[in-house]
Amino acid sequence: MHSSFKPPRQVKIGDAAAFAGTTPRAIRHYHEIGLLPEPERGGDDRRRYGYEDMIRLLWIRKMADAGIALDDIRDAFTTGTASAGADSEDGIEDTLERLEETLAEQEAELRRQRAAVQRMRTEGSRMGLLSDFVTNRLKNLPEGSLRQADLDTLLVTERIFGPLGAAVQATRFIALATHPALREDSDRIDVAEEALDDSVPVDDPRVTQLAIERHTFESALQAVIEESGLDEDDDALFDAWDALHPEPADDDEADIRSGRREAGSMSAFEAIGKMPYDASPAQWRCMELAIELSAQDSPST
Repeated sequence: MHSSFKPPRQVKIGDAAAFAGTTPRAIRHYHEIGLLPEPERGGDDRRRYGYEDMIRLLWIRKMADAGIALDDIRDAFTTGTASAGADSEDGIEDTLERLEETLAEQEAELRRQRAAVQRMRTEGSRMGLLSDFVTNRLKNLPEGSLRQADLDTLLVTERIFGPLGAAVQATRFIALATHPALREDSDRIDVAEEALDDSVPVDDPRVTQLAIERHTFESALQAVIEESGLDEDDDALFDAWDALHPEPADDDEADIRSGRREAGSMSAFEAIGKMPYDASPAQWRCMELAIELSAQDSPST
């Protein structure tokens, strides 16, 4: 006995969406951007989709699933290079080339993200979220010797000055982590500076005295860095970075590639102006005096 079933000549948007594996909302969007022509409507003023509409919708979904942007799909259909035939691939060669470049960039980003996750698992801390250029600088430190406040500082530095700047700053934390006496002095001075709150006037004698102590400590820290050869490691960092990131001719790109900032980010000057620092006037004055003392000791002064 022959079946009396006959497929419909036209279907409503819900059935069209279900067959194509999409949603009515997506189909309406295709209409809005000119990707799928508006079909005729029935007596109830609802869209009706025929065979050719479904064929085009299926090709749209295939191309979209392949990662081709909707605008590119629309242009391909508009210029007649993406018909229902399977031999239409040559007509969208430029689109596919751009898609391949985008996918390569996404693969590189996925590799970077995976490496960060692996570093986090290895380090057991948020240090893995810093760039590998920074984490490699710190990988030989004794377990637990790097504090969260140290990581916070490196995070800010990396945002402003890039991975190279943060990797160089990491030298400071390496010296502190491997010299307990220096770490103790650093903690003592940090506590004293925190005590210079808004109630302390900038001309308070404690401000000048603490600036002298800060300068003395920083000089001692620098001496340890030089004696331990960490400053030579810093020179190697610059060489390694230059090898990985040759300087391009474009000034803006050179600034990014040099490690001073990330691609698409603001300049260091802009970033510093947007980063809030909770410091009292007395603390700022103490820092200024310490810098002045360092400048006086500099051979170039």
